[in-house]
Amino acid sequence: MSQPLDTQPAVNPRRWLALLFIGLAQLMIVLDITIVNIALPSAQQDLGISDGDRQWVITAYTLAFGSLLLLGGRIADYTGRRRSFLIGLIGFAAASALGGAAPGFGVLLGARALQGAFAALLAPSALSLLAVSFTEPRERAKAFGIFGAIAAGGGAIGLVLGGVLTEYLDWRWCLYVNVPIAVVAAFSWYVLPVDEPAEGGRARFDLPGALLAVSGLVAVVYGCSEAESKGWDSLTVTGLLTLGVVLLASFVLTERSVPRPLLPLRVVADRTRGSAYLAVGLSVVGMFAMFLFLTYYMQRVKGYSALVTGVAFLPMTAAVLAAAGGLGARLIPKVPPRVLVAPGLLLAAAGVALLIPLEPGSSYAAGVLPAELLVGFGMGLVMAPSMNYATHGVQPQDAGIASATVNTAQQIGGSIGTAMLNTIAASTTKDYLAPAIRERRVTPQLGKEGLVEGFSHAFVWSSLILAASAVVVGLLMNTPRPSRQPGAEQTAPLPVHLG
Repeated sequence: MSQPLDTQPAVNPRRWLALLFIGLAQLMIVLDITIVNIALPSAQQDLGISDGDRQWVITAYTLAFGSLLLLGGRIADYTGRRRSFLIGLIGFAAASALGGAAPGFGVLLGARALQGAFAALLAPSALSLLAVSFTEPRERAKAFGIFGAIAAGGGAIGLVLGGVLTEYLDWRWCLYVNVPIAVVAAFSWYVLPVDEPAEGGRARFDLPGALLAVSGLVAVVYGCSEAESKGWDSLTVTGLLTLGVVLLASFVLTERSVPRPLLPLRVVADRTRGSAYLAVGLSVVGMFAMFLFLTYYMQRVKGYSALVTGVAFLPMTAAVLAAAGGLGARLIPKVPPRVLVAPGLLLAAAGVALLIPLEPGSSYAAGVLPAELLVGFGMGLVMAPSMNYATHGVQPQDAGIASATVNTAQQIGGSIGTAMLNTIAASTTKDYLAPAIRERRVTPQLGKEGLVEGFSHAFVWSSLILAASAVVVGLLMNTPRPSRQPGAEQTAPLPVHLG
């Protein structure tokens, strides 16, 4: 007689309070991707970092984060999501404090890598906890709308906060700020659902798969970053990219044969989930490009301060919130996901395309603001359903790895896309200024024109990538309209293990 009860997922009565703490943790992770961008010039001057090494303050975080996420997701599945969430939270705060107190470049670089490693444990735990906390379709859509808005808009918030902290306190507070956020989020221990570790807690990790995935991703991202200085056709870059592809192909073959794979191929084989990962990975190419190039445009070309630059990104944040937390949350239970994701990618492509004719004399209101609004609204439409369907219908034991995969797509897509587009921009600027450099007639105005010319070429490629992504996702994502019948979707969301 108890059978009907066994088929119903348990409901966490404090799930909305849990969402608050999970959202704080996610905000902390996303903030650290962009907040240091604003602080970097001050940190570089304070610690004596060279121009060639300064990029590693950003790359050390994203590279460690993206390459270790799959392993972090598996650890969350084996050891328990709540436990992993708290370990990742405390470790991230400690690494942030270390980075804030760093006496030199080496310590700062190590702290940033540690932040990325603990974020790789924290992020999949947060998303999988969200997935198991909200099982009713309408509540789930609303929760993922909020979470998607944080994931998409947190980067812009980081730019604003970084500007405030750098201008009125010190660049080190861009790292210290994570400590009080983590302290508040640590109270989540009392409201998060208690879950049971997989297989009674006997952790058996796919170490060969982990090594292949990490080394393959590191090789690809490092190869792309080296292309800026050495060129895409250099032996170093082609060797690294080839090695990365070979290692990742070996990883896929390994996952097909091992008994407990790091990434079960069934997680990505589903067309809708796979398309969600693809949409997230490719969409951040447009967003990361906007953050990077518009930050330099506003500070170096227009002469904005760090704070004004951060505030200038607020309209994009508002557009993301409106799309993900408002429109997206209402439509996710009613329409197929591709009805939101594909148009969202097209809107983002159109927004980036508006930046192509940007010139040094362009005004913010006419040249930048319309693009921000379109890209922000488009990204909101992409992120909310993609985050939802990235974990939709997976088995409970795969919740952590499914969450890790979408975060991996976001970080690696952003790292590779940024390195690639930055190489395009730098090469174009170099070619534009080459004749003037030979004739020694470079002026500040010509330098600005060269920078903007490079940004424009990068925006062309970014827009094309987003438009192509919309076509691919629209064709691949085949999930039909959600059922409107009560209880029809109760088997799809993940159950909560109480104990």
